[in-house]
Amino acid sequence: MNRLVISNLTKTYANGVKALDNVSIEIENGMFGLLGPNGAGKSTLMRTLATLQEADKGTAMLNNIDILNQPAELRKTLGYLPQEFGVYSKITAEQLLNHLAILKGIVNNKERKELVRYLLDKVNLYDKRNKSVKGFSGGMKQRVGIAQSLIGNPNLIIVDEPTAGLDPGERNRFYNLLADVGKEVIVILSTHIVDDVRELCTNMAVMNAGQIVYKGTPQNAIDELHGMVYQKVVARDELEEYASKYSIISNKMVGGKPLIHIFNESNPNEGFELVKPNLEDVFFSKINTTHSLV
Repeated sequence: MNRLVISNLTKTYANGVKALDNVSIEIENGMFGLLGPNGAGKSTLMRTLATLQEADKGTAMLNNIDILNQPAELRKTLGYLPQEFGVYSKITAEQLLNHLAILKGIVNNKERKELVRYLLDKVNLYDKRNKSVKGFSGGMKQRVGIAQSLIGNPNLIIVDEPTAGLDPGERNRFYNLLADVGKEVIVILSTHIVDDVRELCTNMAVMNAGQIVYKGTPQNAIDELHGMVYQKVVARDELEEYASKYSIISNKMVGGKPLIHIFNESNPNEGFELVKPNLEDVFFSKINTTHSLV
Protein backbone atom coordinates (compact mmCIF):
# COMPACT_ATOMS: atom_id res chain seq x y z
CA MET A 1 0.00 0.00 0.00
CA ASN A 2 1.39 3.38 -1.04
CA ARG A 3 0.82 6.42 1.14
CA LEU A 4 1.21 10.11 0.33
CA VAL A 5 1.22 12.48 3.32
CA ILE A 6 1.11 16.22 2.65
CA SER A 7 1.52 18.54 5.65
CA ASN A 8 1.11 22.32 5.75
CA LEU A 9 2.28 22.98 2.19
CA THR A 10 2.37 26.71 1.52
CA LYS A 11 3.30 28.61 -1.65
CA THR A 12 3.00 32.35 -2.27
CA TYR A 13 3.99 33.75 -5.66
CA ALA A 14 5.92 36.98 -6.21
CA ASN A 15 2.70 38.80 -7.13
CA GLY A 16 1.30 38.04 -3.66
CA VAL A 17 -1.08 35.24 -4.70
CA LYS A 18 -1.17 32.51 -2.06
CA ALA A 19 -1.60 29.45 -4.26
CA LEU A 20 -1.20 26.95 -1.40
CA ASP A 21 -2.38 27.87 2.08
CA ASN A 22 -1.28 25.25 4.65
CA VAL A 23 -2.51 22.30 2.59
CA SER A 24 -2.60 19.01 4.53
CA ILE A 25 -3.99 15.75 3.18
CA GLU A 26 -3.30 11.99 3.18
CA ILE A 27 -3.87 9.80 0.12
CA GLU A 28 -3.57 6.03 -0.38
CA ASN A 29 -3.85 3.66 -3.36
CA GLY A 30 -6.67 4.26 -5.80
CA MET A 31 -8.16 7.08 -7.81
CA PHE A 32 -8.20 10.35 -5.85
CA GLY A 33 -10.02 13.33 -7.29
CA LEU A 34 -8.82 16.85 -6.61
CA LEU A 35 -11.71 19.06 -7.63
CA GLY A 36 -11.67 22.83 -7.78
CA PRO A 37 -12.27 25.85 -10.00
CA ASN A 38 -9.56 27.33 -12.19
CA GLY A 39 -7.14 29.23 -9.98
CA ALA A 40 -7.88 27.15 -6.87
CA GLY A 41 -4.24 26.04 -6.53
CA LYS A 42 -4.64 22.54 -7.97
CA SER A 43 -1.93 22.87 -10.60
CA THR A 44 0.46 24.45 -8.11
CA LEU A 45 -0.03 21.49 -5.79
CA MET A 46 0.42 19.01 -8.63
CA ARG A 47 3.56 20.73 -9.90
CA THR A 48 4.98 20.77 -6.37
CA LEU A 49 4.33 17.05 -5.93
CA ALA A 50 5.88 16.44 -9.36
CA THR A 51 9.05 18.29 -8.20
CA LEU A 52 8.62 20.97 -10.86
CA GLN A 53 8.53 23.79 -8.31
CA GLU A 54 9.31 24.28 -4.64
CA ALA A 55 7.02 25.11 -1.75
CA ASP A 56 7.75 27.90 0.72
CA LYS A 57 7.16 25.58 3.66
CA GLY A 58 5.61 22.26 4.61
CA THR A 59 6.40 18.63 3.83
CA ALA A 60 5.28 15.95 1.39
CA MET A 61 6.18 12.28 1.85
CA LEU A 62 5.54 9.41 -0.56
CA ASN A 63 6.15 6.28 1.49
CA ASN A 64 9.73 6.92 2.71
CA ILE A 65 10.62 9.55 0.11
CA ASP A 66 10.82 13.20 1.14
CA ILE A 67 9.47 14.75 -2.06
CA LEU A 68 10.72 18.29 -1.45
CA ASN A 69 14.23 17.24 -0.39
CA GLN A 70 14.67 14.08 -2.50
CA PRO A 71 13.27 15.08 -5.91
CA ALA A 72 15.52 12.68 -7.84
CA GLU A 73 14.25 9.74 -5.78
CA LEU A 74 10.64 10.81 -6.26
CA ARG A 75 11.04 11.05 -10.04
CA LYS A 76 12.08 7.39 -10.19
CA THR A 77 8.63 6.39 -8.96
CA LEU A 78 6.52 9.16 -10.48
CA GLY A 79 4.25 9.17 -13.51
CA TYR A 80 3.12 12.63 -14.62
CA LEU A 81 0.68 13.78 -17.28
CA PRO A 82 0.64 17.59 -17.26
CA GLN A 83 -2.25 19.73 -18.42
CA GLU A 84 -0.40 20.44 -21.68
CA PHE A 85 1.30 17.27 -22.90
CA GLY A 86 3.64 18.49 -25.63
CA VAL A 87 4.97 16.13 -28.28
CA TYR A 88 7.86 16.29 -30.71
CA SER A 89 6.81 17.12 -34.27
CA LYS A 90 6.91 14.22 -36.77
CA ILE A 91 7.89 11.62 -34.15
CA THR A 92 5.82 8.43 -34.03
CA ALA A 93 4.09 7.07 -30.93
CA GLU A 94 6.56 4.17 -30.80
CA GLN A 95 9.58 6.46 -31.16
CA LEU A 96 8.28 8.84 -28.50
CA LEU A 97 7.71 6.12 -25.90
CA ASN A 98 11.05 4.51 -26.75
CA HIS A 99 12.83 7.85 -26.25
CA LEU A 100 11.08 8.52 -22.94
CA ALA A 101 11.86 4.98 -21.73
CA ILE A 102 15.55 5.64 -22.36
CA LEU A 103 15.29 8.85 -20.35
CA LYS A 104 13.67 6.82 -17.55
CA GLY A 105 16.76 4.58 -17.47
CA ILE A 106 15.50 1.53 -19.36
CA VAL A 107 18.65 0.89 -21.44
CA ASN A 108 18.17 -2.78 -22.36
CA ASN A 109 16.91 -2.77 -25.97
CA LYS A 110 14.83 -5.94 -25.73
CA GLU A 111 13.27 -4.92 -22.42
CA ARG A 112 12.48 -1.45 -23.73
CA LYS A 113 10.95 -2.77 -26.97
CA GLU A 114 8.70 -5.15 -25.03
CA LEU A 115 7.67 -2.38 -22.64
CA VAL A 116 6.78 0.04 -25.47
CA ARG A 117 4.74 -2.67 -27.21
CA TYR A 118 2.95 -3.44 -23.94
CA LEU A 119 2.15 0.23 -23.26
CA LEU A 120 0.89 0.89 -26.78
CA ASP A 121 -1.33 -2.16 -26.54
CA LYS A 122 -2.58 -1.10 -23.09
CA VAL A 123 -3.73 2.29 -24.37
CA ASN A 124 -5.11 0.74 -27.58
CA LEU A 125 -2.69 2.52 -29.89
CA TYR A 126 -0.51 -0.35 -31.10
CA ASP A 127 -2.00 -0.20 -34.59
CA LYS A 128 -1.12 3.52 -34.68
CA ARG A 129 2.44 3.01 -33.45
CA ASN A 130 4.03 4.22 -36.70
CA LYS A 131 1.81 7.29 -37.03
CA SER A 132 3.03 10.78 -36.16
CA VAL A 133 1.79 11.78 -32.71
CA LYS A 134 1.39 15.35 -33.93
CA GLY A 135 -1.54 14.22 -36.07
CA PHE A 136 -3.31 12.37 -33.24
CA SER A 137 -6.65 13.55 -31.85
CA GLY A 138 -6.76 15.08 -28.37
CA GLY A 139 -7.92 11.80 -26.87
CA MET A 140 -5.18 9.80 -28.60
CA LYS A 141 -2.52 12.24 -27.39
CA GLN A 142 -3.85 11.85 -23.85
CA ARG A 143 -3.61 8.07 -24.19
CA VAL A 144 0.02 8.43 -25.26
CA GLY A 145 0.45 10.68 -22.22
CA ILE A 146 -0.92 8.00 -19.92
CA ALA A 147 1.34 5.41 -21.57
CA GLN A 148 4.45 7.51 -20.90
CA SER A 149 3.34 8.09 -17.30
CA LEU A 150 3.36 4.32 -16.73
CA ILE A 151 7.02 3.87 -17.70
CA GLY A 152 9.04 2.63 -14.73
CA ASN A 153 6.14 1.15 -12.72
CA PRO A 154 5.39 4.35 -10.73
CA ASN A 155 3.83 4.36 -7.26
CA LEU A 156 2.37 7.85 -7.80
CA ILE A 157 0.69 9.05 -10.98
CA ILE A 158 -0.45 12.67 -11.34
CA VAL A 159 -2.82 13.69 -14.12
CA ASP A 160 -3.67 17.39 -14.40
CA GLU A 161 -6.93 18.34 -16.18
CA PRO A 162 -6.71 15.24 -18.42
CA THR A 163 -10.14 15.39 -20.09
CA ALA A 164 -10.36 19.11 -20.89
CA GLY A 165 -11.16 19.45 -24.57
CA LEU A 166 -12.01 15.79 -25.15
CA ASP A 167 -15.26 14.79 -26.80
CA PRO A 168 -17.62 12.44 -24.85
CA GLY A 169 -16.36 9.29 -26.59
CA GLU A 170 -12.70 10.12 -25.96
CA ARG A 171 -13.53 11.04 -22.37
CA ASN A 172 -15.19 7.66 -21.74
CA ARG A 173 -12.20 5.79 -23.19
CA PHE A 174 -9.92 7.83 -20.99
CA TYR A 175 -12.06 7.07 -17.91
CA ASN A 176 -11.78 3.33 -18.56
CA LEU A 177 -8.02 3.57 -19.01
CA LEU A 178 -7.51 5.58 -15.82
CA ALA A 179 -9.74 3.25 -13.80
CA ASP A 180 -7.62 0.30 -14.94
CA VAL A 181 -4.37 2.10 -14.09
CA GLY A 182 -5.49 3.19 -10.62
CA LYS A 183 -5.84 -0.21 -8.98
CA GLU A 184 -2.41 -0.69 -7.41
CA VAL A 185 -0.97 2.83 -7.23
CA ILE A 186 -1.96 6.33 -6.15
CA VAL A 187 -3.51 8.25 -9.02
CA ILE A 188 -4.30 11.91 -8.34
CA LEU A 189 -6.76 13.34 -10.83
CA SER A 190 -6.73 17.14 -10.72
CA THR A 191 -9.72 18.63 -12.51
CA HIS A 192 -12.47 21.25 -12.54
CA ILE A 193 -14.82 18.81 -14.31
CA VAL A 194 -17.23 17.25 -11.81
CA ASP A 195 -18.00 14.27 -14.09
CA ASP A 196 -14.34 13.19 -13.96
CA VAL A 197 -14.50 12.73 -10.19
CA ARG A 198 -18.01 11.26 -10.15
CA GLU A 199 -17.09 8.61 -12.73
CA LEU A 200 -13.67 7.62 -11.44
CA CYS A 201 -12.80 8.44 -7.86
CA THR A 202 -13.40 6.59 -4.60
CA ASN A 203 -12.01 9.50 -2.59
CA MET A 204 -11.83 13.20 -3.29
CA ALA A 205 -11.02 16.65 -2.04
CA VAL A 206 -12.36 20.05 -3.02
CA MET A 207 -9.82 22.84 -3.23
CA ASN A 208 -10.57 26.57 -3.30
CA ALA A 209 -8.39 29.64 -2.85
CA GLY A 210 -5.37 27.50 -2.00
CA GLN A 211 -7.10 25.50 0.74
CA ILE A 212 -8.66 22.05 1.08
CA VAL A 213 -12.30 22.80 1.91
CA TYR A 214 -13.55 19.19 1.83
CA LYS A 215 -12.04 15.70 1.94
CA GLY A 216 -13.96 12.42 1.85
CA THR A 217 -15.82 10.13 -0.50
CA PRO A 218 -18.03 11.58 -3.23
CA GLN A 219 -21.04 9.79 -1.75
CA ASN A 220 -20.45 11.13 1.77
CA ALA A 221 -20.17 14.63 0.37
CA ILE A 222 -23.51 14.18 -1.37
CA ASP A 223 -25.11 12.67 1.75
CA GLU A 224 -24.11 15.72 3.81
CA LEU A 225 -26.34 17.86 1.60
CA HIS A 226 -29.34 15.50 1.79
CA GLY A 227 -32.54 17.40 2.52
CA MET A 228 -30.88 20.80 2.18
CA VAL A 229 -30.81 21.52 -1.56
CA TYR A 230 -33.79 23.25 -3.16
CA GLN A 231 -34.32 24.49 -6.68
CA LYS A 232 -36.50 27.03 -8.43
CA VAL A 233 -36.77 28.67 -11.83
CA VAL A 234 -36.65 32.45 -11.38
CA ALA A 235 -36.64 35.52 -13.59
CA ARG A 236 -33.23 36.95 -14.44
CA ASP A 237 -34.05 40.26 -12.78
CA GLU A 238 -34.90 38.38 -9.55
CA LEU A 239 -31.47 36.80 -9.13
CA GLU A 240 -30.07 39.60 -6.99
CA GLU A 241 -33.07 39.48 -4.67
CA TYR A 242 -32.78 35.72 -4.18
CA ALA A 243 -29.01 35.98 -3.66
CA SER A 244 -29.63 38.43 -0.80
CA LYS A 245 -32.12 36.08 0.88
CA TYR A 246 -30.62 32.64 0.28
CA SER A 247 -27.30 30.83 -0.02
CA ILE A 248 -27.25 30.15 -3.76
CA ILE A 249 -25.16 27.13 -4.66
CA SER A 250 -25.43 27.52 -8.42
CA ASN A 251 -27.57 28.80 -11.22
CA LYS A 252 -27.82 27.68 -14.81
CA MET A 253 -30.03 28.60 -17.72
CA VAL A 254 -32.96 26.29 -18.47
CA GLY A 255 -35.33 27.36 -21.22
CA GLY A 256 -33.92 30.86 -21.15
CA LYS A 257 -34.46 31.33 -17.40
CA PRO A 258 -32.10 30.79 -14.44
CA LEU A 259 -32.60 27.56 -12.48
CA ILE A 260 -31.11 28.20 -9.04
CA HIS A 261 -30.05 25.66 -6.45
CA ILE A 262 -29.91 26.93 -2.88
CA PHE A 263 -28.61 25.49 0.38
CA ASN A 264 -31.19 25.74 3.15
CA GLU A 265 -31.67 23.63 6.28
CA SER A 266 -35.48 23.78 6.01
CA ASN A 267 -38.04 24.27 3.26
CA PRO A 268 -38.03 27.95 2.28
CA ASN A 269 -41.39 27.53 0.49
CA GLU A 270 -41.81 30.39 -2.03
CA GLY A 271 -42.17 27.77 -4.77
CA PHE A 272 -38.87 26.00 -4.08
CA GLU A 273 -38.67 22.24 -4.70
CA LEU A 274 -36.52 19.85 -2.65
CA VAL A 275 -34.09 18.00 -4.95
CA LYS A 276 -31.70 15.10 -4.55
CA PRO A 277 -28.20 16.60 -4.30
CA ASN A 278 -25.44 15.59 -6.67
CA LEU A 279 -21.69 16.08 -6.80
CA GLU A 280 -22.10 19.31 -8.74
CA ASP A 281 -24.09 20.69 -5.80
CA VAL A 282 -21.27 19.61 -3.48
CA PHE A 283 -18.69 21.34 -5.65
CA PHE A 284 -20.55 24.64 -5.87
CA SER A 285 -21.59 24.54 -2.21
CA LYS A 286 -17.94 24.36 -1.18
CA ILE A 287 -16.75 27.22 -3.37
CA ASN A 288 -19.78 29.54 -3.58
CA THR A 289 -21.26 29.55 -0.07
CA THR A 290 -19.93 30.35 3.37
CA HIS A 291 -21.43 27.43 5.30
CA SER A 292 -19.05 24.62 6.26
CA LEU A 293 -19.76 20.94 5.93
CA VAL A 294 -16.18 19.73 6.24
